[in-house]
Amino acid sequence: MKNLAGKYKKIICVCSGGCTSSGSGKVLAGLQAAAAEKGLAGKVLVRPVGCHGFCQQGPIVTVEPEKIFYTRVTEADVPDILEALETNRPVERLLYVDPTSGKPVVTYDQIPFYSRQQKLVLEKCGCINPENIEDYLDQGGYKALKKVLSTMTPQEVVDEVKNSGLRGRGGAGFPTGIKWQGALSAKIKDKRYVICNADEGDPGAFMDRSVLEGDPHSVLEGMAICGFATGSHEGYIYVRAEYPLAIKRLKIAIAQAEEYGLLGDNILNSGFNFHIKIKAGAGAFVCGEGTALMASIEGSRGMPRFKTARSTEKGLWGKPTTLNNVETFANIPVIINKGSRWYSSIGTEKSTGTKIFSLTGKVVNTGLVEVPMGVTLRRIIFDIGGGIQNNKKFKAVQAGGPSGGCIPADYLDLPVDYDSLDEVGAMMGSGGLVVLDETTCMVDLARFFLKFTQQESCGKCTPCREGTKRMLEILTRICEGKGTPKDIDDLERLSRVISSTSLCGLGKSAPNPVLSTLKYFRSEYEAHINDKRCPAGVCSNLLVYTIDAAKCTGCGACARACPAGAISGEKKQPHAIDAGLCIKCGSCLQKCKFGAVVKK
Repeated sequence: MKNLAGKYKKIICVCSGGCTSSGSGKVLAGLQAAAAEKGLAGKVLVRPVGCHGFCQQGPIVTVEPEKIFYTRVTEADVPDILEALETNRPVERLLYVDPTSGKPVVTYDQIPFYSRQQKLVLEKCGCINPENIEDYLDQGGYKALKKVLSTMTPQEVVDEVKNSGLRGRGGAGFPTGIKWQGALSAKIKDKRYVICNADEGDPGAFMDRSVLEGDPHSVLEGMAICGFATGSHEGYIYVRAEYPLAIKRLKIAIAQAEEYGLLGDNILNSGFNFHIKIKAGAGAFVCGEGTALMASIEGSRGMPRFKTARSTEKGLWGKPTTLNNVETFANIPVIINKGSRWYSSIGTEKSTGTKIFSLTGKVVNTGLVEVPMGVTLRRIIFDIGGGIQNNKKFKAVQAGGPSGGCIPADYLDLPVDYDSLDEVGAMMGSGGLVVLDETTCMVDLARFFLKFTQQESCGKCTPCREGTKRMLEILTRICEGKGTPKDIDDLERLSRVISSTSLCGLGKSAPNPVLSTLKYFRSEYEAHINDKRCPAGVCSNLLVYTIDAAKCTGCGACARACPAGAISGEKKQPHAIDAGLCIKCGSCLQKCKFGAVVKK
C-alpha cells in the first residue's frame, strides 16, 4: 500500500467540491501546470480535495503539513503560493483574518470555525483526493471492512452498531442497529438489499453531496459492512441526477474498490460478495421517502406506498431491505474502528456521535459544520457561524428544511439533539440550518416552504395534494394583505388534518413550518391580517413608501428612478410619493443617498 503523502515535502490541497462554482478548477489547473514548469513534480503534490467546509471563504487552498489556510484564491495567486513554498513565508494577503482581532490566522486549526468542531464523518474531506483510493487507504480506509470480514460475525457487527447508539441521520432518527437487526432476522433469506439514500432535496442542504464528493469510499465501506451484517450481497446508491460530480466520483470510487478487491466477488478473500449500483433519481423531493425511493429504483414512478410491513421485512422488490442515508453509512467505519463505547461517549445519552449541518442564511460563516450532538444552537450560530450578518438581530433558525420548524431566539441555548428539537416543534431532518434575521418575514417564510412542498407533492393522497394547496392559498392571501382572522383558524385546522391523514412523511410534516411560525410568531400573522402591515417590511403589497421632507434635498434621483412616475416635486424642494401610483418596487429607496425615503 503506497503512502502518497510521504513521497512529497509539500501537499497543496485545492477544494474541488463546492468551490468549483467560484473558480477552483482554474486554480487547480494553474497550480499543477506551474509546479510542473518549475520542476516541483517530485517535491510538491497538487491535488484536488473535497469540500473543506468553510464555503464562505472559497475557493480554499491549504498547504500541508503546515496546515496553511488560504482563502478566496484566484488563478492570479498561483505564482505567489508557489513562491511562498520556497521562502517558507505564507502569502499574508490570502490568509484568513480573524474578525475580532483583525489579525491574519495562518493555520486552519486556529480558526474558530474549525477549532470548535469535532469532525468524524468529515475528517477526510478536504484533505484526500476523492478520485484516488490510495489517499483513502493511507488514512486507514477499509480497515473497518477488513476487521469485520476477518474477525466478526454479522450479529457482532449489528450489536456493535446497536451499542454505539447511532441513529439514522436522514431525518427520522430511527436507531440504526435495530434496523439492521430487523434485516438480519428477516424470514426471507434468498435475496436482500442495502440502499443508500442520497436523494438530498432540502433547500439549502448540501451535507450528503459534500460527503459523496469529498470522501465517497467511506460510504461504500459503510454499505459493504451493512451488507455483511444483514446478509445482503447487493446495494444501491440512490443519488439525485443534479449531483453530477458526486455521481462521477462514486463511479470512480466503485471501480477502484472493485479493482482493489474491496467490492465485488470474494472481497479480501473472505467469500463475501457485495456489488453496488448507482441509481440517478430525477430530482423529486418525495423520493427521499423510503417507499417512493424504492418504487423509483424498481422503474415505477416515485410515489409512496402504504406500508404493510417494515422495509427490513419487505422492501425493494418485496425483499428485506436496509435503507440508510449517506451520513449514517459514513459513520459505520468510524464505529467499527474506534469501538461503540468510544462513539457513544460523544454526544448525549439518546443522541450519540456527531451531526453535520449545512449552515446557511443570514449568518456570517456559511458552510458545513460537524459538531457533537447536544451542542447548543448558540454555539453553532455564534461561536462557529460568527453571528448574524451586518450586525442584524437574530430572529430564528429554520431547522430540518421544509419538514422542520422555526426556532426563535428564546431557544438559542437549546441542545441540538433529536428529542430537544422535537419538543420545540422542529426536527433534526437531514441537517439544514437556515439562520434568519430581523428582516425575515415569518409568514412569507412559511409560504416559501409550503410552496416547495406543495409543488413536490406527488399528488397520490388527497390530504397532501389538496390540503397543502389550500394552505398555500391562505398564506398567499395573508401576505397580499387580504387575510382575515378566520384564516389562522383554517391554517391550524388544515395542519391537523394533513399531518394526521397524509400517506407519507412529506405530507405529514408539510404543515410544520406553518405551525411553528404560528406558535412563536403569531403576532406577525395578526399584523398582516389586522393591521395590513408586514413588520419585517418584506411583503410588497403591505409596504408604504414615504419621503421624509426634513431629509429630502430635492435632488430628484428618486423621481428619475421611479418607473411608475409616482414621485413629484420641484428641484431642491422636498418631494412626495403618490401612494395611488406607487408600485412599491423600492427603486426610490435604493437611489436615495440621504435616507429620506422611508419604507414602512
